This record gives sequence, structure tokens and C-alpha cells, in this order.
Amino acid sequence: MTDDSRTRILRTALELFADRGYYAVSVREIAEQVGLTKTAVLYHFSNKSDIVAALVEPLLVETEAALATVREIEDPDSARWAVVESLIDIWLTHRQLLRMHMQDQALSANPATFARLRDIALSAQQLLAGPEPGLADRVRAAQIYAALSDPVVVFADQPVTELRAAIIEGAQRLLDSPRPPHCLEFPRPQRNSTADSAGSTTPARRVSRGRPATVTAELMESARRLRDSDGRSINEIAAELGISRATLYRHLNAPKTGDHP
Repeated sequence: MTDDSRTRILRTALELFADRGYYAVSVREIAEQVGLTKTAVLYHFSNKSDIVAALVEPLLVETEAALATVREIEDPDSARWAVVESLIDIWLTHRQLLRMHMQDQALSANPATFARLRDIALSAQQLLAGPEPGLADRVRAAQIYAALSDPVVVFADQPVTELRAAIIEGAQRLLDSPRPPHCLEFPRPQRNSTADSAGSTTPARRVSRGRPATVTAELMESARRLRDSDGRSINEIAAELGISRATLYRHLNAPKTGDHP
């Protein structure tokens, strides 16, 4: 695949912003590093703020989609854990972008981006707090949200698998509840990804074979078998069976008939 100018601008900008900070880097410096003129960079992005907006767009889209899926989960504990695991995996994928933000709150440079980040934080914390939360529940939700993001930035250079496991363990202590046995996982992040729309490492989705009219017991049994025996991810199961991720979450996280008296 051709590495076009836009992709190279975004990758270079991310590296420079993460290393030196957003406000310390000029468009001219980005252009020089890429081997283009400043005018050529401004052809793709009208200003430096637009570069940041393009860098953060994949993170915003993925997080908004993940939270929308979690809202379909009826069980509060399963929903909390789905928030925790989806946020961790998305943030680990985009950890260099978050490191850039730590330098000087660069992602807040674009007002529209800031508003979406704020809404994501509020939505995630609402899901973490659970239904009809009191003040203590909301405070704990805010603490959990911070506890998920900070280690991703501070330990961005550590092995992803080990870092993820440590963050999950810490989240479990804050949640004070075990991870539900049927809690599906979002796809694991890929290492050394660049958080930009042109150079994203997110695997392409397979073409869907269509949505079934009804979700049958046999279909859900197949989904459970793929999850428990084959170790398939939620994306793989959804593509294989032709059903949505939200449907999988809703049915697989629900207790099976006869599980409870």
C-alpha cells in the first residue's frame, strides 16, 4: 500500500507531538521532517489543530462505538466490565496519542474534539457508576476512569499484554467485583500502531453475510462454542454468524435459562 503524503504527515506529527509537545512543534518542522513544503502540508490540513483532529478521530470513533455497544448490555456488572476492557484496549492501541496529550493537553486544542472527549468521559463514567448511582458510586466511577487511562500513558513503553493484565487487576480491586465469566472481550490492540485515520492498523472487517431475522437458541449456542472452545473474539464471532456485536453482548452476557432459581 502506498504511503501517501497525508499518512506521512500524520505519523510524523504524532511522533513530534509525543516527543516535544503540541505547542512546541510548528507546521514548518513537520513539513521538513516529512520532506514537504509547508504549503504542501497546509494543502492537506488547514492548520495544526486540524492535524490533531485527524489524529484523534479513530480513537473517538472507536470509543463512541464501543460505549454504544455497552449500552445494549442489561446486566450492570457485565456493562461495567465491558467499559473497562473496551477502554483499555482502545487506549492501548492509541497510547502514543494519549502520551502526546499528556504533554500539554494537545487534544483539547480543537473545540469539537474536546467536546467529544468530554462526552466520552461522562458517558463511560455513567456506565461505570451503574443504575441510580449515589455520590459514592459516581466518585468511584471517576476514579476507575482515571485509573484506566493514566497507566496507559505512564507505562506506554511496557509490553502490552503485561500492562493490560496489570490494569485489569487494578480495575478489579476498584470495582470490588469479579469479572463476569461470560464477559466478552473487545479485540486486542496491535503493537506499535499509529493513531491516524490513514495509517490505522485496525483489521478490515469481513463482508457480512447478512443479519438473521431472529436470534435462535441454536445460534447462541454456536456463539458460545466459538467463544469458549475456539477462543474467538467478539468481532470474529459477529462476522462468522452474521449478527451484530450488540446482539452478542446482550445474549451472551444474559444468564442461561435455569442458571438461577
